[in-house]
Amino acid sequence: MAVLDHISSQEAMALENKYGAQNYHPLPVVLSRGEGVHVWDVEGKQYYDFLSAYSSVNQGHCHPKIVDALIEQSKTLTLTSRAFYNDMLGKYEKYVTEYFGFDKVLPINTGAEAVETALKVCRKWAYEVKGIDTNKAKIIVCENNFHGRTTTIISFSNDPVARKNFGPYTQGFVKIEYDNLQALEEVLESSSDIAGFLVEPIQGEAGVYVPSEGYLAKAKALCKKYNVLFIADEVQTGIARTGRMLAVDHENVKPDILVLGKALSGGIYPVSAVLANNEIMNVIRPGNHGSTYGGNPVAAAVAIAALEVVKEEKLTENAEYLGEIFRTEMNKYIENSNMVSLVRGKGLLNAIVINDDEDSDTAWNICLKLRDNGLLAKPTHGNIIRFAPPLVMNKEQLLDCVSIITKTLKEFE
Repeated sequence: MAVLDHISSQEAMALENKYGAQNYHPLPVVLSRGEGVHVWDVEGKQYYDFLSAYSSVNQGHCHPKIVDALIEQSKTLTLTSRAFYNDMLGKYEKYVTEYFGFDKVLPINTGAEAVETALKVCRKWAYEVKGIDTNKAKIIVCENNFHGRTTTIISFSNDPVARKNFGPYTQGFVKIEYDNLQALEEVLESSSDIAGFLVEPIQGEAGVYVPSEGYLAKAKALCKKYNVLFIADEVQTGIARTGRMLAVDHENVKPDILVLGKALSGGIYPVSAVLANNEIMNVIRPGNHGSTYGGNPVAAAVAIAALEVVKEEKLTENAEYLGEIFRTEMNKYIENSNMVSLVRGKGLLNAIVINDDEDSDTAWNICLKLRDNGLLAKPTHGNIIRFAPPLVMNKEQLLDCVSIITKTLKEFE
């Protein structure tokens, strides 16, 4: 079979099932093309994308400016490793640090890598700056978190599917309830060995849980009081998704360490980043951390273009505007619904909660019917469906999508 030969949906799924590790459970649809807010399957059917590759494609599928940056840079220089300088990385580092207001960036490739990097930076800072005894540093995390699936990260996950039979687990983490300031302060008070607090401003994978107003600002204040680093994992919530450039911007919080990924490249190329000021990032010296592909010229060019698109097309403002409309329209439906209990979210990161338990397949079946009706979404749990379309969507398209969603839900009433 030639690479470019046309195959059917059934053939494509059969190939993945036979030759690929079964580490995902995809919705049964085989996509072959994307543009803006739409994707098409191999048979040519068009869909609205309401997942955006888990908020990676905020700028829309195959945005021409970002694709052009990829192509043009790929023609001249793709990879040097960090053994040598290249003429793109410095430009990107200056651009991204000024864009988000930090002194330095450590460029990596994926979200999980970026979280791992942030944990290493935090621990090294704890020993060399805060003065915690070697190998005693602890980092506070939240229950029901999702920061990736590396060995260290699953060590502080409470998802049994992600954890089971992958031990032994990495030590040095303290789990507390999300959105619980008292629990945070109790841990901070009880130990002088706390190095950092790692938190998602909105818990996306857990079901788009939005914390109480003021939680992030008060958590940051507690971290400052106890000389602990506030680490914001904005891999999914960052880059305009929630109606602000960063989700922490809703509360005017400046993280000590910022973790970015996904839409940092507009879904064109794996790009992630850890940003911090000099008093933190300067603990990293040559040989402490690295990545062959991290900071490569293509990634640098793509990320600059992706960030430019966000500002040029006012995607932050659009996400806030359309998000308000989406929740308003969904709440109108929920008023008379026995199927959906609530909608929650910020900007264009939202979820609906289905009146069923987590072990049910109701949300999955609804997503199958949404697919049939021309819209692609995926459950986060058995009874929660996340909705996160590309931020280039317009009001007319959004209302069309609301119509598809409510029509589909009525079929299950």
